[in-house]
Amino acid sequence: MIHAAQTFGLILVELLVLFSLISVLVALANRRFGPDRIESWMADGHLPGPVKGLLLGAITPFCSCSTLPVLAGMLKSGVAFRTSMTFLISSPLLDPIIVAGVVLLFGWRIALVYTAVTAAWSLLAPVVWERLGMASQIKRVKVVGDDRTSRPWAGLRHEIRPALGEAWSDLRPLLVPMVLGVSVGACIYGLVPQDQLVAVAGDDKPWAVPLAAILGVPLYVRIETMLPIGLALSSAGMGLGAVFALMIGGAGASIPEVSMLTAMFKPRLVVTFVVTVIGTAIAAGYLIPLIA
Repeated sequence: MIHAAQTFGLILVELLVLFSLISVLVALANRRFGPDRIESWMADGHLPGPVKGLLLGAITPFCSCSTLPVLAGMLKSGVAFRTSMTFLISSPLLDPIIVAGVVLLFGWRIALVYTAVTAAWSLLAPVVWERLGMASQIKRVKVVGDDRTSRPWAGLRHEIRPALGEAWSDLRPLLVPMVLGVSVGACIYGLVPQDQLVAVAGDDKPWAVPLAAILGVPLYVRIETMLPIGLALSSAGMGLGAVFALMIGGAGASIPEVSMLTAMFKPRLVVTFVVTVIGTAIAAGYLIPLIA
C-alpha cells in the first residue's frame, strides 16, 4: 500500500507539471494564430493538405469528442476530405501532451514508434477512405461548435496572463480524471497480482492485442488519463502491445464520439472510422513491442 501511494504521488506531480507547461505553450499558439487563420493556413501553402491536418491534430490537445466541433467547422469551410479526416484521426492521439507523456512514462523509443504508427495511419487511412467513396458519406448537416474567434496578438508580455488562464481552463476539467487515472494506476501497480494479468494479456497471448483494441472502444477516456493506468498495467505484467492497443482504442474512438459522428457521417463512414481506429490500435500494439 505504501508503494502504491508513493507511485501515485510521483506520477501525479510529474504529469501535472508536464501538462501545465505544454498547455500554456498550446494556449499561446492558439492565441497567436487563432482558428480563422489556422483554417486559412490549411487551405493555402505548399504543404499537402493531409500533412497540414496531421500537424493541426498534433498541436491541438483535444479528446475525441471535442475534436468534432472543429471537424464540423472544417467541413463547412470546404476543407478537403482527406485533410479533415486526417485531423479527426490524429487529434486525440498525437497532441504534444500525449507524446511527451509517453516519453516520460515509457521512454523515447516507444514514443517514437507510437508517433510513427499513429501518424502513418492518420495519413494513409483517409486516402483509402476516399478511394472507397467515403467522401460521399458526409452528411450536410449543421453541427454546433465553438464560437471562438481570432483575437489580435498583443505581444507575449500581454498574452502570457490570459494564456495561463486558458491553460488552467483546459487543465481544470482534466484534474479529476487525472487523479482518478493515477489512483487506478497506482492501485493496479501496487495491489493487482501480476500473474492474473499475465494469464489474460501477457506478451505470450496472441489474442491480447486485438482483444484490448476492441475493448478500448467502449471506454470514454482521454489518453492522458490512460497513460498512468497503462504504465501500471505494463508494470504489473500486461503485455506492452495490449496496453497501447487498449489506450489507442479508448482514446481514438468512444461510444459518445461515435454517437455524435452519426449526426455528421452516414453509417458506412461511421463503421469505417471505428474499424480504422481498431486497426491503428492493433498495428501499434504489434509494432511497439518489436522496437521496444
